Amino acid sequence: MRGSEVFPRIEDVAERAQVSLATVDRVLHGRGGVRPSTVQRVMQAATALGYVSQAQLADATAPKPLRIAFLIPAGSNRFLRMLGDLIGYAHEQWAPFNVRCQAVFIEAFNPEALAQHLLKEGKRSDGVAFMALEHPLVREAVAELAERGVPTVTLISDLSNSRRAAYVGLDNRAAGRTAAYLIARFMGPAATRGAKVAMIAGSLSYRAHEEREAGFLHLFEEQYPEVRVVGLREGRDDAERNYEQARALFQQHGDLAGIYNIGGGAEGIGRAIHELSPACKPVFIGHGLTPDTRALLIAGTMDAVITQNPQGAVANCVRIFANLRDRRDVLSGVEHVRSQVIFRENLP
Repeated sequence: MRGSEVFPRIEDVAERAQVSLATVDRVLHGRGGVRPSTVQRVMQAATALGYVSQAQLADATAPKPLRIAFLIPAGSNRFLRMLGDLIGYAHEQWAPFNVRCQAVFIEAFNPEALAQHLLKEGKRSDGVAFMALEHPLVREAVAELAERGVPTVTLISDLSNSRRAAYVGLDNRAAGRTAAYLIARFMGPAATRGAKVAMIAGSLSYRAHEEREAGFLHLFEEQYPEVRVVGLREGRDDAERNYEQARALFQQHGDLAGIYNIGGGAEGIGRAIHELSPACKPVFIGHGLTPDTRALLIAGTMDAVITQNPQGAVANCVRIFANLRDRRDVLSGVEHVRSQVIFRENLP
């Protein structure tokens, strides 16, 4: 006591808020486990008594940031690495949504690892965005998170018959059709003379890659039936594997007129094309504008890149999770993901 001034005690706060001393202690020390309405009542009582400041009241009763985990497949896919870097470095951009985003790199092409990470991140996050693999384990993990009240959003590649909240990405069938149309137009008259084309995918375990393949095949069947699609190989988005797969295709089909890279690792295919004589160069179409595909376009090795805006994709995920938190329509303010076709002459 100083003169007639009486300093408030924790007992006074508990009495005014009509809660136990233990509850007041938990609230004042930020230990959690207390309902938000009780936290607010305790902090208002403590502020009224002068036990804490107005600034401390504001900090304690402010809504907690939404914690969003993005599960990104690790590896040499440059577009996915760019996506992960964007999530990690763009904290200020998500501040108006009161969210915190974290990129978690996980083993690629492994559904068991993906399912485990979904459940793990779901325990410490308010929402999880991920590039889905078509597998029962992944579907069950998404269902379990939905039961816990943790929403999930599929990014780039969707998951069929699942309880995910939304999908953010391209219409992949349309992307595959676009690739086929571009190859046919670049080939010109060869498209009507039984030319051969081929595909290299990351993995058909990704629904996105499967849908791109289906769209690619359908367009040729419908509009250019003379073209022969001589096969699909998987390169796991790895540049070295794609190099070996492309070399094998060129050795088997010396007259290959076009190649469609469904996933990443375009630089490997570009290296194999560079080893061919100029007269044998096939039309080369791929996905994802990255430093590697940009260099291939400038060099003339690659003819076109079908891409999407990674920043826009992440922003859409953030908006969806914020909508779910605020009980708005899940797609409120979410922009439709549009593909862009980039050539050497219109590089951004």
